[in-house]
Amino acid sequence: MQNWLKKMLIRNPATAPVVGDRVPYVIIKGDKAARMWEKAEDPLYALENGLTIDAQYYLEQLVAPLVRIFEPLLENPKSVFLNGDHTRQIHIPTPTAKVGGIAGFTVKRESCMSCKAILKPTEKTLCGYCHSNAPEVYQIFLNRVREKEMKFQRLWTQCQSCQGSMHQEVICTANDCPIYYMRTKVHKDLQEAQQSLSKFDISW
Repeated sequence: MQNWLKKMLIRNPATAPVVGDRVPYVIIKGDKAARMWEKAEDPLYALENGLTIDAQYYLEQLVAPLVRIFEPLLENPKSVFLNGDHTRQIHIPTPTAKVGGIAGFTVKRESCMSCKAILKPTEKTLCGYCHSNAPEVYQIFLNRVREKEMKFQRLWTQCQSCQGSMHQEVICTANDCPIYYMRTKVHKDLQEAQQSLSKFDISW
């Protein structure tokens, strides 16, 4: 992990861990030939930059012990974890950080906020087909912002209660706390939802 610590030191010397620190990390998707330290990433950095977690790696860590548990009960327990509908759909977010590979040559194009069709140069948020339903689509995105706001407020209040004050800013950065990562994720989702909502022209 020494090389990974060097990577974090180059990224931000002020917050980089030193040898002997307990460092949380996640394994992200990468080239098949990549070494494990090359795919190890800071959980917060991966979350904020939309890096894809290597779900297959974590699944493989769980398969062996679970197969031993279910072996007396099922004829082929390994098939439960490696086959089925739950393995067919994997959410892959669009990374905002440079992760190398072919992703560096892709060009982002705007799509319709409703049907996801590629927009023409003269279209801003909705395609010509969906423009007649603009108020309904706007309401969907407005509800999404409100939902994220309520969820963030609940997590924020929970963190305030944990630190013992309901009248101060939350300053907790506990890397071992799942609420910390949940709050960070919801805050990011809220910002994205607000950004999407701001694209609408409500002059109709």
